[in-house]
Amino acid sequence: MSHEQNVYRTTPARTGKMMAIMLGICIVGGAIFFSLWDYWISQPAPVVAMMAGSVESSGPAVATGKTITQDLVFLESADFRNLVFNALPGEPGNNPTINMSVGDKVVFNVENGGKSFHAFGVTKADEGFAGIIPGTEVASASNPLKAGESGSSEFIAGEEGTYYYICTVPGHREQGMVGEIIVGPATGGSSSGVAAGPTGVSHEFELNFVESSDFRTLAFNALPGEDGHNPEIRVNSGDEVTISSSNNGKSFHAFGVVNNPEDFNNVIWGSEIASMSSPLKPGEGGSTTFLAGAPGTYYYICTVPGHALQGMQGTFIVE
Repeated sequence: MSHEQNVYRTTPARTGKMMAIMLGICIVGGAIFFSLWDYWISQPAPVVAMMAGSVESSGPAVATGKTITQDLVFLESADFRNLVFNALPGEPGNNPTINMSVGDKVVFNVENGGKSFHAFGVTKADEGFAGIIPGTEVASASNPLKAGESGSSEFIAGEEGTYYYICTVPGHREQGMVGEIIVGPATGGSSSGVAAGPTGVSHEFELNFVESSDFRTLAFNALPGEDGHNPEIRVNSGDEVTISSSNNGKSFHAFGVVNNPEDFNNVIWGSEIASMSSPLKPGEGGSTTFLAGAPGTYYYICTVPGHALQGMQGTFIVE
């Protein structure tokens, strides 16, 4: 009695086709992987980063209602060795430090003023480009800002500490595109109590930038010893205030109301006229209208770094 057993064989042609298909899959898969290389080395997705402990996850901050506007421009040195924000090392305004309190909000207006590609974000990590806090991104390493492009983002500090705003393109932070954000305790600044609702009362003030001939003394309206020098402003909480400013000097100037005259980054109530990165040129002017906030002692200043210390500051009292 014989038993027949089927033996299944393939042909060399069929084997060749199978190998060709497998090789094709490997080639296509490799091409897709390496074409997305910038994506794979960019920051991890927020959920993955939080699982790895690299994203600040202190919980939602209680907003104070205070908004700081910060303009940042990506710049490069001619030899491309130094990458910075706003100014090259040794120049005024280089990588400005931002001081704020827990619950304050920073609005970043970011522009690529260089020739390379750049992207923006805020991180708690003191090195590298991972751990970018969701909501603070402008573009990304895999889809960066091209030269001349711009964007905006926001950051609300959830807890005290030092944060960093950086270019998130790998290597650019190490070449200098990094600045500090110092977050202090939630104190409410120099104010006391809470802001009143709109009172329907309006005030108009004129505060013009003036300079001494040797440029050592800067002031509003008049130089020290002259009538009208840095006038004190008094309004009630909830009053509408309109400030008009003209640049009557030869330098560049910008205006804002702050809690601390030494902290030119913390402009409050939307009281800005121009900014330190886009100031009023000689002969230019502008105005701003805002509601006075909580009762307390505040200051109006020139927000160009150093100008308040040279005398461009006055008292703004809210009763």
